[in-house]
Amino acid sequence: MADNYIVSSSPHVHTGATIQRIMLDVIIALVPTTAMGIYFFGWYAAVVIAASIIAAVAAEWIFNKITKQRNTIGDLSAVVTGLLLALNMPPGIPIWMVMIGSGFAIIIVKQLFGGLGKNFVNPALAARCFMLIAWTGAMTTFREPLVDAVASATPLAIMKDGIAETMPSLLQCFIGMKAGTIGEVSGIAILIGLAYLLIRRVINITIPAVYVLSFAALTFFFGKDAMDVNYLMYQILTGGLLLGAVFMATDYTTTPTTPSGMVIFGIGCGVLTFLIRRFGGYPEGVSFSILLMNVAAPLIERYTIPKSFGNRGGAAKK
Repeated sequence: MADNYIVSSSPHVHTGATIQRIMLDVIIALVPTTAMGIYFFGWYAAVVIAASIIAAVAAEWIFNKITKQRNTIGDLSAVVTGLLLALNMPPGIPIWMVMIGSGFAIIIVKQLFGGLGKNFVNPALAARCFMLIAWTGAMTTFREPLVDAVASATPLAIMKDGIAETMPSLLQCFIGMKAGTIGEVSGIAILIGLAYLLIRRVINITIPAVYVLSFAALTFFFGKDAMDVNYLMYQILTGGLLLGAVFMATDYTTTPTTPSGMVIFGIGCGVLTFLIRRFGGYPEGVSFSILLMNVAAPLIERYTIPKSFGNRGGAAKK
């Protein structure tokens, strides 16, 4: 017999997808959100985004150079981290804070744990929470869209604290005419990005859908204004819920890969977001919720892996 057979480990089926291609798809999916953020908040938002990306790429290059590791900036993961962090920033944040945040995300959260695929929490969200603790005032100062230097409370803060400001309409919230971070203002832009990622099969719909639906159910029945559809829609369309559910709760490295694990992860994010928004002192809760579930992801994965065929869980009998 002249045929040669190669015996190797899984996977035996390859899709042809590369890290660079996946990251490029995420960047493309974020283009509508980025464009809307720049449109509503002006040139300074573009500067924040550029500074965050440049700092993230530079931090990864410098770290690899110092530690004499292979240059990994070509996989575009640092670009994605920098872009996501910028989209989670208030539009008036000082540039030096953004650059420190990007450095923290890449060096402390990602590279010190081994680089891409080894970090146990989402780098962009971890950096955002670090910045929120370090510079609370700057990170919670927002302004009206299409208006320069006019401070305004976010719709979530208005609903939670009863601030005497006029709420934008639901349509305005969906389009992006509301105060918030650069990337969270436009619901329609985020949904366009979601559609692209689903068409390209970059993400699975399970986590975003379960996350939003579980949060919506709890908010509708047990929220501050229970059984109020308008209140529910404001909670969904304002804040970072959609941005977090689509682009950060679906991170490959920090979320479960099993079908049941994805459901548990999504429910956990929804429950924690509801609890923080409803009973916490901070009007938002998406970043902290996803980070807490990132920490729990390995445990969820461990107990939701399907058993091998014929395996009853006990030792083999001789």
